[in-house]
Amino acid sequence: MRDVPSVFGSMVFNDAVMRARLPKDTYKALKKTISQGTHLELDVANVVASAMKDWAVEKGATHFTHWFQPMTGVTAEKHDSFLSPQEGGGAIMEFSGKELVRGEPDASSFPSGGLRATFEARGYTVWDITSYAFLKDGTLYIPTAFCSYSGEALDKKTPLLRSMEAMDRQAMRILRLFGSTPAQRVITTVGPEQEYFLIDQEMYRRRPDLVYTGRTLFGARPPKGQELDDHYFGSLKPRVSDFMRDLEESLWELGVYAKTKHNEVAPAQHELAPIFGTTNIATDHNQLTMELMKRIASRHGLVCLLHEKPFAGINGSGKHNNWSISTDTGVNLLEPGDTPYENAQFLLFLVAVIKAVDDYQELLRVSVASAGNDHRLGANEAPPAIVSMFLGDELMEILTALETGADYHGHQQYEMEIGATVLPHFPKDTTDRNRTSPFAFTGNKFEFRMLGSAFSIAGPNIVLNTVVAESLRQFADILENTDDFKGALGDLIRETIAAHKRIIFNGNNYSDEWVQEAERRGLSNLKTTVDALPALVSRKNMDVFIRHHVFSESEIRSRYEILLENYCKTLHIEALTMVDLVNREIIPACIAYQNKLAGLLATKKACGAYDTALEEQRLERLSGLSACLLRRLTALESALLETKKSEDQLSLARFYRSEIFSRMSELRLVVDELETLVAKEDWPLPTYGEMLYSVN
Repeated sequence: MRDVPSVFGSMVFNDAVMRARLPKDTYKALKKTISQGTHLELDVANVVASAMKDWAVEKGATHFTHWFQPMTGVTAEKHDSFLSPQEGGGAIMEFSGKELVRGEPDASSFPSGGLRATFEARGYTVWDITSYAFLKDGTLYIPTAFCSYSGEALDKKTPLLRSMEAMDRQAMRILRLFGSTPAQRVITTVGPEQEYFLIDQEMYRRRPDLVYTGRTLFGARPPKGQELDDHYFGSLKPRVSDFMRDLEESLWELGVYAKTKHNEVAPAQHELAPIFGTTNIATDHNQLTMELMKRIASRHGLVCLLHEKPFAGINGSGKHNNWSISTDTGVNLLEPGDTPYENAQFLLFLVAVIKAVDDYQELLRVSVASAGNDHRLGANEAPPAIVSMFLGDELMEILTALETGADYHGHQQYEMEIGATVLPHFPKDTTDRNRTSPFAFTGNKFEFRMLGSAFSIAGPNIVLNTVVAESLRQFADILENTDDFKGALGDLIRETIAAHKRIIFNGNNYSDEWVQEAERRGLSNLKTTVDALPALVSRKNMDVFIRHHVFSESEIRSRYEILLENYCKTLHIEALTMVDLVNREIIPACIAYQNKLAGLLATKKACGAYDTALEEQRLERLSGLSACLLRRLTALESALLETKKSEDQLSLARFYRSEIFSRMSELRLVVDELETLVAKEDWPLPTYGEMLYSVN
């Protein structure tokens, strides 16, 4: 058993290491830069770089890299050695402040959405001093932002940091209105719960669709799926347990607070949840977690699947984004306390979030839009595409009382009786959880449940930070210009509740009745990525980003183009993979099996056998399905040729959704039926049953 406290953060150049290794004046200057955002002087950077290099080399490092998050959704890195030549053919290990603070990677091959021409290759990585450097695989990793030669953000971290600054500015305005506060900063915190699948590596290698697209394009449902709910929170299988243990230890060394692990609903599905962290650090840690999941799974002969819907008809994987607001003194601004009705500060922040979610529901929907997540949202396993909020009965009654001026008498907390005297009594929560809600209040945080499992959490949190900052800005503008703060505060809370209560829904978000009710309320129902993406470039939504200096208009439009292009390319790759699989695997298998049946039928007839009904019926059915297979394959191939004719990216995306996706779905139906008829020895692909139950 490892000593976890001594191992935790051992590969991180964290505050304790800096305090021990840096001169006091350097340490103070660096902390001031981190806490106040002041400029980092080069002489300070040189001292930090030297200490960082010495620490890294002592732990076996030979290289360093600026680790950044381009708009691919994954991370990027270019490794340079510490090696520096000396006269006489010798070498020493050096690392300067300039190398620490700024790097210059080739930016030409990263998505830019038209921000720059392909031949404009220069880009810069800039040290994010708020996120600790760490060691991995003999390399010092330095978390950085990534921008173009002309200063536009080419990554996810830069706008995330900007959105955190916007939240800080506006939230501090509100806190000062409530009187003196020791807080100097307001930060947002996140705890992302990561869902994933584990299957046997050998099975994975025999599924080209999984290799190329991350999901199965074909596959009949197995006799047993998740109907018995026996996998959820079930005992961990030995290989899975070993994988989880190795993953946790690796994450702990890197300072990631991996806290909870368990089996999820679907067979072969699991979850890892960390303790809350500052949003940009939590984003870094989640990217690390996904990377290590894949790498460590391979050591155990497994493959980690992070696609939102790797198996049709089986629950997909999401990433629940637990988001809250805190001060640098540790006060959670979404903590109701013992008397939320009397806690005006909490109520103001609460209604600011309600207003933000209602005003910018389409932006929140865009932030979780992807081709993969389209398979999951609204599939009775994840929230629907309609954005709404769950507050629970007590908070709803409080808000109603505030809006109407009625008396609120409160809910007396009482102990839960569970019928077994050997078990301790415990206080009952005043509200239940609602797992169907896209955006649920869960005590002192909001759980945004719409994210897909493969997502970087940066995008949704950029939107959350920005739109809540906008609500707080509007509130501060009103309250800073009143002579009657208490009266204006009460009026503001009441008016906000009345104007935005339509976004609150405490019922079953999966029901058809809610879809109809949401339409009556005027809520958006953007069912697919193609439906949602145009909202990103609406004037209202662009203005909120521009106002808070989170994105420029050109940066927003570039991301819109990247998202559309990514959607089209994803479906194109899936369609090409499907065509290739049918031509090279499915059709040969069907022909081989039909050839066996035809041979058997001919032999039986030659022998004078009278009862050949089984062979004739099976052969006729397979022959009919094979003809249908060819027709639908030809239709898909023809539709793919049509994609070359469209020049407008939105029109092309719509074509992919309406034509390519529908033809893929039709082709899949035939292949899945063929799988149930062709002999196991002739079917070339591992089945759902084999993959989902491959790990023990």
